[in-house]
Amino acid sequence: MSRFKDPRSRRGYHHGNLREALIEAAQRIMAEHGPESVTLSEAARMAGVSPAAPYRHFKDRSNLMIAVAHQGFIEFADALDKAWDNGSGSPLKALMRVGMAYLDFARNRPAFYAAMFEAGINHGDDPDLSQESNRAFGVLRDASAAIHATLPEDRRAPPLMIALHIWSFAHGIASLFQRGDMARRNLPVSPEELLESGVLIYLDGLGLNQRD
Repeated sequence: MSRFKDPRSRRGYHHGNLREALIEAAQRIMAEHGPESVTLSEAARMAGVSPAAPYRHFKDRSNLMIAVAHQGFIEFADALDKAWDNGSGSPLKALMRVGMAYLDFARNRPAFYAAMFEAGINHGDDPDLSQESNRAFGVLRDASAAIHATLPEDRRAPPLMIALHIWSFAHGIASLFQRGDMARRNLPVSPEELLESGVLIYLDGLGLNQRD
C-alpha cells in the first residue's frame, strides 16, 4: 500500500491540464517525502490517472523532474529580479534584497527548491531549464557587478567571483536553515541575520565602504 495520501481526497485534474497536474503531484510528493520519492507511477496515482497516462507528456522520471525544476526556476528568477529592482537604493541594499529573496524562496517553495537543486538533474539537458537557471544567476551577477564597481580597484575580486561567493552564502544558509520542510536545521539567530552578517564580513574584506 502506498504511503501517500489518497488522491481522491485532493483536487483531481481536469481534461487538458494533465501535465500541470502531474507537476503539482510531484511537488506534493517532494514536499512530504523528498525528491527521491518521486516516480511517474506515484505522480499518476496522486493525480488520479492511470500509470500509463504520464507518458503522454514525460518520457521518464527525469523528464518530469526537469519540468518541475523549470517551473521553479521561472518563479525563482522572477522573485530575484523583483528584489533586484534594477539596483534601486544602493548596490549593497539591492544585493541584500536579492539574498533575502533567495532565502524566502527556499522557505516558501521547498518542493521547487528541492527539484531545482537536489534532484540530481543536469540543467544543461534542457534548453528551457538552462535558460531560466541562467536568468536567475544573471540577477545575482548584475547585483555583484554593481557591488564590484564600488570596491577599491586594488582589492576587489572579479564580478563573477563575487557572484559565486554570494551565491554560496545564500545557498548554504537556505539549504541548512531556511527550508520550509524537515531538512531545516535549528539556528540561534535568524537565517537573514546570518546571511547579512556573512555578506558584510566578506565585502568588508574587499574594502566595501558600508556608509550606506
